[in-house]
Amino acid sequence: MTVRLLTHEDWPAAATLYAQLSTKEPFLMDPDGAAWFAGVLAHSGTSVFGAVHGGNVRAMATLHVLPNVTYGGRPYALIENVVTDKNHRGQGLARAVMQAAIDAAKAANAYKIMLQTGKANDAVGFYEKLGFSGDEKAGMILRDL
Repeated sequence: MTVRLLTHEDWPAAATLYAQLSTKEPFLMDPDGAAWFAGVLAHSGTSVFGAVHGGNVRAMATLHVLPNVTYGGRPYALIENVVTDKNHRGQGLARAVMQAAIDAAKAANAYKIMLQTGKANDAVGFYEKLGFSGDEKAGMILRDL
């Protein structure tokens, strides 16, 4: 298994993973999906890490490193869209992409990394094992803007 940055050529594999990520609404193979993915990849400060196993991308995580004014101007980071192919879970793939994202945030001198996880997917314990805590802040969402 290797972890690498995904490229626009990885769109078909990423689309498969995105389809498994959403639990509330089906992921539609929107004809603009590849362009949206390319836009994410091109966004300054954003990286999508993929775990490649058996020649295929089996897990991914998106890291956004964002500029900041507080903490001496050090950036902060946000991790989103962490997903492992349902047929390859329990093999350390998510842990590997998360560690790559954490290492990249540290290399960017981020003072913190934030993430949210759905309450229904039982991933809290996974993130806690990586050192994340839900004790300090409350995550909140405003949708359908």
